[in-house]
Amino acid sequence: MKETSPVYGADFIGQSTRRVDGQTYGAFKGCRLSSVYQPIFSLAHKRIVGYEALIRAENSQNQAIRPDELFRPEESLSDIVLLDRLCRYIHIDNFQAFGDRINWLFLNVSPQTIIHGKEFGSFFGSVLERFDLPSYRVIIEIVEYPISGADNIRLIETVKYYHELGCLIAIDDFGAGYSNFDRIWTLKPDIVKLDRSMLLRATDRKNIRQLLPGIVSLLHQAGSLVIIEGIETEEQAIIALESDADMVQGYFFARPHHDLSELSGVTPPFKSLFESYKASEALRGKEFQHTYHRYHKPFQTAVILLKTGHSLVDSSKPLFEDDSIIRCYLLEPSGLQIGYTVTSQVHADKVDLRFKPLEDAKSADWFRRHYLRRAIMHPGQLQITRPYLSITGAHMCSTLSMMIHTSSGDIILCCDLKL
Repeated sequence: MKETSPVYGADFIGQSTRRVDGQTYGAFKGCRLSSVYQPIFSLAHKRIVGYEALIRAENSQNQAIRPDELFRPEESLSDIVLLDRLCRYIHIDNFQAFGDRINWLFLNVSPQTIIHGKEFGSFFGSVLERFDLPSYRVIIEIVEYPISGADNIRLIETVKYYHELGCLIAIDDFGAGYSNFDRIWTLKPDIVKLDRSMLLRATDRKNIRQLLPGIVSLLHQAGSLVIIEGIETEEQAIIALESDADMVQGYFFARPHHDLSELSGVTPPFKSLFESYKASEALRGKEFQHTYHRYHKPFQTAVILLKTGHSLVDSSKPLFEDDSIIRCYLLEPSGLQIGYTVTSQVHADKVDLRFKPLEDAKSADWFRRHYLRRAIMHPGQLQITRPYLSITGAHMCSTLSMMIHTSSGDIILCCDLKL
């Protein structure tokens, strides 16, 4: 006969708590548990919009115990569920005592509780009711964790339960080792918190920094708001701004506090942060103008040569005087390439033979490319793209393009720039 799991309801959990000097503490295996709250800021609003509740633990000698030591893998399932529910109980009790009636409360739920919590009786709805906390102000954080098979079905059922209760769902640590977009598409979280490791990689590597806005955009298209957490420096805060993340969290903005009233005096440097960001964007605008003026004259010379019947080979020569030009090619408005690509001699000797199958682009269809569509929308005007990955050489480049009228019809002249 299967052993029956104990019932850890709100009344039972409450027996392991006590209130001292305005704070509710929990007791678990000789440890004293307390709550701290780290603010989460909206970048657009430049203010706190929520708090993540974090557990702090001390042993009988008043020595701090890390959360990972508290939630040890060797603990029994019943103990993990008990501890998880005890943490959430004191977090909600302490949060409500501060009198915040607007902002969100972010609560972490352990993966084991997500999968098996139902076996230990109902709990969360009654706790919210006990402390008069509206469910729509609660965000349940689910850590990215390898789950499959029957456990995945239980995960989906649990997320459905919290949604039906009225809570919001956040996927935590997205970008860590177990992350996948299938989880995003299946669970449809309201919020995704990017793992700090992604921020650190973006800080160290320019190409990842350039990719981060695309990841945020993809999550937005999936219907999720995005939080970047673990921000500790101004540079990391700027990266968050560049990425178009919605919210931020980290020591740069505010450390966790036991007493939310202490956060009323916290003033993150949003003014200087946005000034730095806007100055950086203005500099990029100037760099764009510099790029435009640098290539405008030789590009116009090439256009004149094409209009007067010269071949692409001859027309490209003024452009190839600049070593940053890799290749030139012509397109029909339909996107089909006209003839072969002409490659600068400087770069012809540096072709990566590993991508030889992609080199011949005659009759290739580039209709999906933004540089084609922009040229068609603005005929006679030079267009310059943002950096992107070129399929014909598997390297990052920008493309110059312009639609011009010739005696044989409209064509688009394109040139790829080496970055």
